Amino acid sequence: MKNILKHTAISMLLVALVFSFSFCNKDDDDSPSNDDNAVINVANLQLQVNNLPNQPISPEERTSLVFMREEEKLARDVYITLYNKWGSRIFNNISSSEQTHMEAVLILLNKYEIPDPIGSNPIGVFNNAALQTLYNELVANGKWSVLDAYKVGATIEDLDIFDLQNAMAIVDNQDIELVYSMLTKGSRNHLRAFYSNILKVGGSYTPQYISQTEFDAIINSSMETGF
Repeated sequence: MKNILKHTAISMLLVALVFSFSFCNKDDDDSPSNDDNAVINVANLQLQVNNLPNQPISPEERTSLVFMREEEKLARDVYITLYNKWGSRIFNNISSSEQTHMEAVLILLNKYEIPDPIGSNPIGVFNNAALQTLYNELVANGKWSVLDAYKVGATIEDLDIFDLQNAMAIVDNQDIELVYSMLTKGSRNHLRAFYSNILKVGGSYTPQYISQTEFDAIINSSMETGF
């Protein structure tokens, strides 16, 4: 009888340990497969950009590139900061992806001999005052809880898609269109990944920039490839 009780107690302990391990990790089920599809092959992109014509660049296109370089930095910096706060892998994975997005814009800045607005600025420092304010607000919101942090991620990608779409409406240089379309595709993948994590921790997200119809179309479609 004692042996039976002993074995029963051990079994119950093992079950409890397994359940505890599963519970602790369910909120961080964000394996690289969720977001690695948005890492840009920078070397390959450089070759593609080099093969496209060096067209005259308008003031609007120039302004757009400078802004987009810092907006991609904002995404990377927020994700690095929230990874350091929460240790959730999705922020580490996507911050690495955002680094390649920053490099993609830098390719265009270099091609058109536009000074890099980032320079040697560290994490969390921006030349654009609006982006500086936004960074501060997003980081503050993301530190309330891991759910809030995931929502911040979704908000950033929501905004990125919106801004890139508006930028695409004013550019006609083939190389800029190529890079912006790639960045938009990456942001859609990131939005899918963050929304998946939001659902896993029992939350919800309503788009703040793109339409609900577009948001639904994105989250209900598969991850995109071709980077």
